[in-house]
Amino acid sequence: MEKPWIMTQEWHHVLFMHWALAPQLVKPNIPDELQLDLYGGHAWISVVLFKAKGTRPRLLPPIPGARTYLELNVRTYVKYKGKSGVFFFSLDADSPLAVKTASTGNFLPYRHAKMSFKRYRETWRFKSKRTHKGSFPEILDLSFRTISPPIAKSGLENWLTERYCLWTKPKDQLFRVDIKHSPWQLAYVKGTVYRNTMASFLPVTFPQELAIAHYSEMKKVRFFPPVLELH
Repeated sequence: MEKPWIMTQEWHHVLFMHWALAPQLVKPNIPDELQLDLYGGHAWISVVLFKAKGTRPRLLPPIPGARTYLELNVRTYVKYKGKSGVFFFSLDADSPLAVKTASTGNFLPYRHAKMSFKRYRETWRFKSKRTHKGSFPEILDLSFRTISPPIAKSGLENWLTERYCLWTKPKDQLFRVDIKHSPWQLAYVKGTVYRNTMASFLPVTFPQELAIAHYSEMKKVRFFPPVLELH
């Protein structure tokens, strides 16, 4: 029987960016228990940005100071005991309260950043600079616009976006968090990356381009209680 969800929020103006990398560049940066999930023999790193709205716990009103905020995350694709999901290297947000809540006990690697996300006619401009004390000040600065109606997703596009759980490992214990939402409706985008220093721990620098990129207008998401993975 499915447990009740514990939190919900909406993701607005979602931009996905994906890069293929050699598995040996990514593997040392994930917990030993997790297996890289490969596509075409490659590991994949994705940078995802969006505006979170309507954040609230189940049966409670929205939390003041954390209801609406911008988020930028860096993730890769992993498996555990045959189940596929994602592992987050970093999650930046411009809400101090959201960062403090989600990073309590180092449960998730949330960091505070100064961000802006504005629309000029048909073009979006996003800027982020991490300001979290003790963290490398990673920067992302780009603009983009959609260039297609919603697409029929390819096998790779489906594989990259339809992910419904994450793993995290605080204090040497592996946890899984499941999420639930309807399938993504994606559009192609075109844009310019002015600066990108995300995933600075990797021994490569991302090309200053959008690579494989998609946009989605909105998605309502529900989060379920963390599950301790027993070895």
